[in-house]
Amino acid sequence: MNPTYPVIVIGAGPIGLATAAHLRERGQEVLVLEAGAQAGAAMEQWAHIKLFSPWRFNIDAAAQRLLESPSGDYAGDWEAPRLTKLPTGGELVREYLEPLAAHPELAPRIRYGYRVIKISRVLEDGRGADKTRTAGRGEAAFLVRAETADGQVDVIGRAVVDASGTWNQPSPVGRGGIEAIGEAEARERGFILGGLPDPLGADEPALAGKKLLVLGAGHSAANTIIALGRLQKKYPDTKILWGLRSVANPIRLYGGGAADQLPARGQLGTSLRRLVEDGSVQLLENVAVASMSQGKQLAVSLADGSQLLIDRIIAATGFRPDLQMLSELRLDLDESVEAPRQLGPLIDPEFHSCGTVSAHGEKLLAHPEKNFYIAGMKSYGRAPTFLMATGYEQVRSIAAALSGDDQAAARVELELPETGVCSSDLAGSCDAPAPEDASCCASGPQPVVFGQATGTMHGNTELIGGLPREQWLAVPKKNACGDD
Repeated sequence: MNPTYPVIVIGAGPIGLATAAHLRERGQEVLVLEAGAQAGAAMEQWAHIKLFSPWRFNIDAAAQRLLESPSGDYAGDWEAPRLTKLPTGGELVREYLEPLAAHPELAPRIRYGYRVIKISRVLEDGRGADKTRTAGRGEAAFLVRAETADGQVDVIGRAVVDASGTWNQPSPVGRGGIEAIGEAEARERGFILGGLPDPLGADEPALAGKKLLVLGAGHSAANTIIALGRLQKKYPDTKILWGLRSVANPIRLYGGGAADQLPARGQLGTSLRRLVEDGSVQLLENVAVASMSQGKQLAVSLADGSQLLIDRIIAATGFRPDLQMLSELRLDLDESVEAPRQLGPLIDPEFHSCGTVSAHGEKLLAHPEKNFYIAGMKSYGRAPTFLMATGYEQVRSIAAALSGDDQAAARVELELPETGVCSSDLAGSCDAPAPEDASCCASGPQPVVFGQATGTMHGNTELIGGLPREQWLAVPKKNACGDD
C-alpha cells in the first residue's frame, strides 16, 4: 500500500478529532470526512443538554496538547475550561471542538459536507476488491465514497477509522426493533420527534399545550421528561405520558439518587421520580406500539388492543449503527449488540447491568478487515453506555497501532477516578447482584473500569450501614440500586 495515502477518519466529533490529533502527534497523514457543516455537527442538535461528566473526562489528552502548542501563526493560548464544570453539548462544541478543528494542524485536513455512503478496497492497479476478494486484500488501499454538494467523490486511504457515531440512526418506536405500521409516515409529518428536543427553546411551539408521549427508559427520556415538566409549569394544559416497554421497576427506573457519584445524574433520577409521584407525568407500562394512523391527532394502537390519542411522540428509544456503508468490508460483529465481537460481551446491556466498561484498544476493536476500525459511540453498536473518555482511549491505541507502535497500542492508559465506577442506562438492571469479582463493584482504583457509580453503592458502602442487601432494600431510603 502506498504509505502516502492518509488515514481516513469518518466524523469530526470528539472521537474523530481526537483520532486525528493522535495521528498527527505521531506524524501520520490524516483526512477527516465530516457530513455536517462544522465540527460536532451532531452535538449541536442537543446543544442545550448538560453532560453528566465534568470537563476533565471530556477532553482528549493529545487534543489538549495540540491546542496548547504553538503552530505557525497559532499562539497555542487555548485554555481548558474549568475541569470540574459540567458542560452542555453546545459548550463542548464551542469551547473545545471548534478550536480543535480550527487548529492549523487539523483545519487543512478536514472536509465538511462529505457524507460517507460506502467503503471498500481498491488494488494498486485501480481495480476494485469487494469483500469476496482475498488475494492481496490486506495491502490494498481503502476506497471511501462520499456524497458532497458537488456530487459523489472517491477518496483513497491506507486505513479507515469510522467515528461517525449513531445519532442519525435512531431506533424505531415499533415493537421488536422494527418500525410500527405507519411510523415512517408519522415521522415525515412531524408527529414523531427524535433525539433530545428542546421543549423550552426551539421546540416549545410544537410541544406547549400538547398531549405528549415519551417513549424510552434511558437518560435521554429522563432529560426530556424533566424538561417537559418545566414546560408544563409554563403551560399547565401540557399532558405528559411516559411509555415503558416493560413493567416498571422503580429501583431500575430512577437510578441512584443521592448515592450516585455523579451528582447531576443522581439528581436526574430524583427529579424524574418526583414528577411521576406528584402526578405531573402519567407512567404507562407495557407500551408495545403496533401501528399508528394520522388525523388531527396521532392514533397509536398498542399490542394489547388499546389505543392512545396524542399530539406528538418523543422517541427516546436509543440509536443503532449504520452498517450499510460498511457492507463491502469484512466485519466481525457481535450478533446481538452489533459491536466488534470481542467487545460485545463486555458492554451487552442484557448482561452488564452496571454498564461496566473494560479499558480496551485496537486489539478488541480489530476486524478481519486489516487497518479498519470502528471507534466511539458506533463501536458500541446498540449498547447505550458509551463514555467519551473510553473512546479517547480507543483512538489513542488505534493511532499507535497504525503508526507501528504495538507496545503503546497494547497498553492501557485510561486515567480513573478514585473508585471503581460504572455507567448505566436508567433502565439497567441495577438491582441484580454482580459477580464477586466484578471490578465495577469494588471500591478503590480499578485499572480496567471507567465511568461513574450509578447509585448501586459502588464506593458508597458507608450508606449501607452494614445491613445485608435484602434488609437494605427493604428500608425506606433515598433512592438507590442496592449494593451490587
